Amino acid sequence: MGKKNDIECIWTDKKRTLFGLPISFTRYFLTETKFITRRGFLTIVEDELDLYKVTDKKLRLGLFQRIFKCGTIIINVKDADTPEKIVKSIKKPREVLNLIDKQIDINRDKYNIRGRDLIGLAPGHHPGDLFDHPHDESMFDDPV
Repeated sequence: MGKKNDIECIWTDKKRTLFGLPISFTRYFLTETKFITRRGFLTIVEDELDLYKVTDKKLRLGLFQRIFKCGTIIINVKDADTPEKIVKSIKKPREVLNLIDKQIDINRDKYNIRGRDLIGLAPGHHPGDLFDHPHDESMFDDPV
């Protein structure tokens, strides 16, 4: 989609108010590999998650959100800092969820992993780390 404050993004939107207006200091960015939340006015805080770590997604459409064509996406992530990312009140939530799904699949194919592969992945470890270290062969030794 373009650049927004030095972030190459596929999609971006602001958190919407009750009436679907983008009057907020929270902005969301979807890049090829990450989902970023930027909050604040004077002090800006960014939180990002790697898309290959997403384990589940959910779409929530409240009554007032449906009236103003907004929705909330809840993303569960295998991440120590942010196990659940709530993307509140965005426009066209189904289309955004499809974009996120597409990027998740692209990233998982890139690292050759599936969602079930993330179950045992320790926080802070990259999927490639699983193959960088030789297996501990002591587990194959006969007990004394």
